[in-house]
Amino acid sequence: MTLGTVGGMDRGNELGDFLRARRDLVSPGQAGVPDDGTRRSVPGLRREEVALLSGVSADYYTRLEQGRERHPSEQVLDAIARALRLDAHTAAHLFRLAQPPSTTASQVSPQTVAPQLLTLMDHFLHVPATVVGPALDVLAANALSAALYSGFARQDNLLRMVFLDPAAPEFYADWERAARGVVSNFRAASAPFPDDPRIAQVVGELTVRSPAFASFWAHHEVRPRAGEDKHLRHPLLGDLRLRYQGFSVLDAPGQQLFVYTAEPASPSADGLALLGRLAAESGARTEPTRSHTEAQQTRTDEDHR
Repeated sequence: MTLGTVGGMDRGNELGDFLRARRDLVSPGQAGVPDDGTRRSVPGLRREEVALLSGVSADYYTRLEQGRERHPSEQVLDAIARALRLDAHTAAHLFRLAQPPSTTASQVSPQTVAPQLLTLMDHFLHVPATVVGPALDVLAANALSAALYSGFARQDNLLRMVFLDPAAPEFYADWERAARGVVSNFRAASAPFPDDPRIAQVVGELTVRSPAFASFWAHHEVRPRAGEDKHLRHPLLGDLRLRYQGFSVLDAPGQQLFVYTAEPASPSADGLALLGRLAAESGARTEPTRSHTEAQQTRTDEDHR
């Protein structure tokens, strides 16, 4: 299965899929379009309304959505981004879809984590720390991260954990917010790697197995997760209010380092300290350099036991 055929998405017309999804999310009132009193057949803006707001003809905009016009100017894209009320991240994604580079510098992101980063995570970061790839596969996690997610059956892929593990709705105090966030981050992280087969595999599996993922994926929301506050419910420690922060790994394009911290001298900081002691006692540790092939084989073996 390729990325071009999953979730009802035509790889040859990703721009059209994106435009249709985004205009469905903008109401006439939000866009300043007066109510003409007629019954609307779409949940958001009509094509003609987006065209009018963008200063292009309805025929031209229709050809953009249908994939018959593939060379819009930057001025047109800027106007459409304003009409659809796109934020900076989503507008940048629109430009990527409409004006893709002729070559991709890195078709597939590295699957292993640099030893120096592993040393940093294990010996100098005394907080939960995880490295993920563009498909949000967990490539490495220190002992505190493994202990933080100890209620999950597998700590292999953030999307699978949020959408397929029964522990997720209890672990995330606001599961829907977490689910939307992980999907929009996945859109942003995977965009530079359109030919990575692992990304297509993850989209295919989650689309089939999780209607919630399929619904969020169809919204085409794009937002890198640089940082946000999280309310988590750990099975042993109870409520934890942590600050989530994401960092790009510069020498491994596509890899992200995620860390969780707590407000100093807060109950959650005490909780992280206790988590560290629990991790030390249990010796919790993932296999940071295990390849996806090995990880997938392990999952297959477990599924057939």
